[in-house]
Amino acid sequence: MAVESKTGAEEPQSGGAAFHEETMWRELKTVRDPEIPVNIVDLGLIYSAAVVPAEGDGKRIEIQMTLTAPGCGMSEVLKREVETKLARLPEVREVKVEVVFDPPWNPGMMSEGAKLALGFDSGLGAPAPSTSAFRIVR
Repeated sequence: MAVESKTGAEEPQSGGAAFHEETMWRELKTVRDPEIPVNIVDLGLIYSAAVVPAEGDGKRIEIQMTLTAPGCGMSEVLKREVETKLARLPEVREVKVEVVFDPPWNPGMMSEGAKLALGFDSGLGAPAPSTSAFRIVR
């Protein structure tokens, strides 16, 4: 017998659920910065997400993430929410979240969808055209 998981996929019942990396990314996309109405993945706050074997059996997820500003007061809130949501996934035995500031976050790290949702120009963060490639057309 199968049951529908929180991600909409059918999973075997009675503890037979398996870990899928796509599920990890879906869970990360449910975490939103409380001050910005966009998820932390599309904001570009997740620098790395590694799945490694945990001691014994199961998986360990190691996340390196940043904040939109080093002085952001929501650091612990976001970190705790990521840890809590990922720890609920099947086979996950351990979650380690490290908040880093190198490289510094900038709006160019956002997905195109996030830029549109926040009213930024989609070219934000793109290198400026060189003067030889730029011309005014009237």
